[in-house]
Amino acid sequence: MFNRRPPPPPVTMPPVRPEADFSGAIRGIATQATELGRGAAELDGVIEDVVATSSAQVVEIGQLAADVQAMEQSNRAIEASGQASRVAVGQAREAVAQVGEGVLGVVTSLRDVAAAATDITQIALQTRLVAFNATVEAKRAGEAGAGFAVVAEAVKDLAAKVEKSSKLIMSTVTQLDARIDSLAASITENGGAAQQSIFHLALAQVEASVNEIVAATQRNLETCRGVTAEVGTMAASVAANADTLKRVNANTRHFLKASESLVEITNDCGAVTPDTPFIEAVQRGAARLSAVLEEAVARGRISMADLFDEKYLSVPGSNPAQVTTRFVAFTDELFPPVQEELLAFDAKVVFCAAVDRNGYLPTHNLKFSQPQGADPVWNAANARNRRLFNDRTGLAAGRNERRFLLQTYRRDMGGGKRVLMKDLSAPITVQGRHWGGLRLAYSF
Repeated sequence: MFNRRPPPPPVTMPPVRPEADFSGAIRGIATQATELGRGAAELDGVIEDVVATSSAQVVEIGQLAADVQAMEQSNRAIEASGQASRVAVGQAREAVAQVGEGVLGVVTSLRDVAAAATDITQIALQTRLVAFNATVEAKRAGEAGAGFAVVAEAVKDLAAKVEKSSKLIMSTVTQLDARIDSLAASITENGGAAQQSIFHLALAQVEASVNEIVAATQRNLETCRGVTAEVGTMAASVAANADTLKRVNANTRHFLKASESLVEITNDCGAVTPDTPFIEAVQRGAARLSAVLEEAVARGRISMADLFDEKYLSVPGSNPAQVTTRFVAFTDELFPPVQEELLAFDAKVVFCAAVDRNGYLPTHNLKFSQPQGADPVWNAANARNRRLFNDRTGLAAGRNERRFLLQTYRRDMGGGKRVLMKDLSAPITVQGRHWGGLRLAYSF
């Protein structure tokens, strides 16, 4: 007989989870996705700041390199001028030497003139003596020597005049000789003298200063070349780091987008999550704005061309920059009731405002629509209307055409202050045409 095997144990089916457990799991996933999005947004913000800093450093290093190159060019120009000055000093020294030789020649000539004048004086003196003797002899001769006496007297007078002129020449030449001799001493270089002339001392000081300038300029050029090489290496390193950070930032953005998509998927499953009330509220608000705009166009209060105007006109003197369009006055009238109601929807809501397809925010909440003042930091936090928010979050909110878009981002409050929050948006359409989106931002 064959042994009979015992029957297999009954198969136990796993218990079917109730729908409540499924919804709870979805909520748990949504919560984890939210925390994941927060971490990704914080990481994205930090990397974005580092990228901005690196990009600024690249610009600053580029400017530094340009400044160093300009400095090098200036030093080259100074060196060229110094070399030219050195040549000019040498030429001046040679010219002065030539002048000194000429002055010495003048001194020699003047001394020759003085010697000749001395000889003339002696001759004139002797002539006067001869003329005097001739006059005496003529008087002795009586009537026969009368004519000779006249001639002798004239010769005596002429000799006296010649003597006087010669002495004047000698006096003048003596004065000139002293002056020119002093001049020759001041411009003639005498290497063996115990003390050089003031002129040559000054010339030597100028030459020494020019040599020092040329030497210092050459040292500066060497330093500039070294700095240029170091700056080039630094610039390449910083640029490479900036490129790497940009790639990391792009990957972080993908990570952030994936976490945002996960949050959207969990909300699309029909489960109630912490974001569900806000999603429903922003969708209602976008539908109301769409209806208001539809009615206004139908009644002819505004044309489609004006409503979709994209010619943004700058507001003079605004800082941060504000712009206007043809529909600004219209949105200022119609948007506040819806936006202010949603602003009071929950204590977590930070702002609620509609943007067009390009991220342009014409009409903000009343508390963020203050007139601009002199402080741009205060303006950035309190005068946020009429602004183009064409960053990743602003553009995505304005161009989204899905049922809703949930993003995590850092809101720039100006002055380097940023606040991490969620940004929900729903599309606004007019006559089947996408106008933009209603943004609802709230804290975690």
